[in-house]
Amino acid sequence: MNGNIPVLMVTGKSLAEAWENSLIELYRHGCDIKTEYDKPDDPPSKDSTMTIVVQEPLAEPMIHRDFPGGLEDLQEYVLEVLEGIKDHCVRQAGDPTDSRWEYTYHQRLFKYQLPDSEKFYDQIAIIAEKLAKVPHTRRAQAITWKVWEDNDCYDPACLQSIWCRLLKGDDRTYILNTNIRFRSNDAYKAAFMNMFALTQLQVEIAARITRLSGHEIRLGRYVHQSDSYHIYGSYFEEFRSRFLKALETRPFEKRTYRYADVRDIMTSAIPQIREKAARMGRT
Repeated sequence: MNGNIPVLMVTGKSLAEAWENSLIELYRHGCDIKTEYDKPDDPPSKDSTMTIVVQEPLAEPMIHRDFPGGLEDLQEYVLEVLEGIKDHCVRQAGDPTDSRWEYTYHQRLFKYQLPDSEKFYDQIAIIAEKLAKVPHTRRAQAITWKVWEDNDCYDPACLQSIWCRLLKGDDRTYILNTNIRFRSNDAYKAAFMNMFALTQLQVEIAARITRLSGHEIRLGRYVHQSDSYHIYGSYFEEFRSRFLKALETRPFEKRTYRYADVRDIMTSAIPQIREKAARMGRT
């Protein structure tokens, strides 16, 4: 142990392949380190600074079967990030009696608000507008961190920023390249759902730029960067018996879903998901 957190990088054509590769690389080459959430008898986590390159974000098979939860849970998380179906679950800042959530990513990205102000910023709209006007701008980004809240709260935002830039393709086509940065990312229990939802956000950003610019915008590579990409020690037994065992016993096609094959299942669950979310967090 030389005192340096490993810096790891993986690639994959599809989202499922890239995520799977990241877990293998992390488990093999990550360092052992304790976390603030460990119980006394928990083993240390496997940790690294990780860069994951998804070469074709919409390539099939897109969904890995070993993400936590089921297909409806994945659809629910997409709606949480893109539509804000749980924004009402966020606590009222400054109210010590309010025990609801500290944030949602939708609220931070689409309704970023300064303290003591009624004004909010739709940062996703700002990204689309900047890129529609100047495709090569380096200033099309969104942030989540609120320095006046997140340094002291119990559960600060893990996603930190989204950065986008366009590269000229053929004729009137532009390619949307997207970088995502997390300060901390639970590699096994959260990262795939994060990546899937943020890829869907990449699709939304591309559609917005297309409407504003009149140019066709196609998805380019998606880069997922995490300062701390980790598997908690308390998950090791499950990780070995499920994830690692599946690598040995099932081909890649049996470890994944084609999104095209399960999209109808996920879409049909949306009304019930919205109804369930509407009942959450009401005070």
